[in-house]
Amino acid sequence: MIPKNKIKLCAKNIVNGINIKKEGECIFITGGTYAQELLEEIGLEVYRKGGLPRISYTTDYYQQAIYQDPDISMKTLETPHNHYVKLIENIDAYIVIEPLENPGVYVDIPREKLKARGKTLAPIRDILYGGKEKYAPGKKWIYAGWPSKKAAEFYGIEYEMLERFTVDGTAVPAEELHEITTNIGKFFDDAKIVHVKDDLGTDFWVSVEGRTKILDDGILSDEQIAAGDLGGNLPAGEVFFPPIETLGEGTIFCPLTKDRYTNKIIKGINLVFKEGKLQMDKITAYNDLDILVESFKQCEEIDKANNVPELRTYNVAELGIGCNPKIDKAIGYILTDEKINGSVHVAFGGNKMMTGTSTSQMHWDFVTTPKATINVEYKDGTKKTVMDAGKFIP
Repeated sequence: MIPKNKIKLCAKNIVNGINIKKEGECIFITGGTYAQELLEEIGLEVYRKGGLPRISYTTDYYQQAIYQDPDISMKTLETPHNHYVKLIENIDAYIVIEPLENPGVYVDIPREKLKARGKTLAPIRDILYGGKEKYAPGKKWIYAGWPSKKAAEFYGIEYEMLERFTVDGTAVPAEELHEITTNIGKFFDDAKIVHVKDDLGTDFWVSVEGRTKILDDGILSDEQIAAGDLGGNLPAGEVFFPPIETLGEGTIFCPLTKDRYTNKIIKGINLVFKEGKLQMDKITAYNDLDILVESFKQCEEIDKANNVPELRTYNVAELGIGCNPKIDKAIGYILTDEKINGSVHVAFGGNKMMTGTSTSQMHWDFVTTPKATINVEYKDGTKKTVMDAGKFIP
């Protein structure tokens, strides 16, 4: 059982992550019933800050039944939720606590029904992340993890580990994370090219020249808001960039990840990209490669239907370096995997929500082992190894 003081501390850090600026801000809070105590503490903390919370709960049973009940038609599943769209248009910030107690409930849902779900969520994502010009720059948002015994079983780990990663990882004081991310961020001042390698096949470079360096310490600062970076994940703990989307090439080896739609765990992924774009015919995986490819295609279909300015479903969207002191192992849960000390992650798809230029329904992070080596080429032409086998060099 998670102590009450830890729950309150996590709630405080989550609310600090949306930076309530004035009284009367409307905050929509949603998550699974298994996290009810946290959701209510978040609501109370919002009230203390002068905000106006509205909490929405859901259950695994309900989420699974929506897509498996034979009496619920595809036509209904594909119908836009206009009332929900209006609600999101009228809020100031959106807080999501991991809605599924057991991520495995989506594994056996028919793919066509998950595609219908993706279509109905597209207008919501456009509003939240400013995907369309009329909604720019979007809303303030936080997506936070929370532990359950069912989730730990799904990831094949002890519950205590998942609690350490999500609860203790979220409870790390912002001041501590700020110091860590600031020190790491200094390695990338005036960086032009970042080259990443490891001994499992990762070997790529991307360009971050002229791009915003974001220190993810769990606090949404006024400077981030001004730059158009309006949200983040908790637990926090990374330094990341939206790299130049049409530059960079190489291979990323990701030991394991969770599919964006079906939640199936996919292992041993080799991703090849050139001129910033994934080469889909060259990707390999130990299992379920077809599921990974289909998720990208599904987002591509939605992006085309949305008439995005330029199709960027497959383009590089993010370069990140993990640094949360409480997280030290990949489990397939991207929310915590990307914060592992000594790991590097690259995302493909949309990055407009982090001051980039790509609009897409896809944003999928692929995390290396925590033994990456990073070489930086600076604007003045000098080069430096800043991290060797997962350890930063003083």
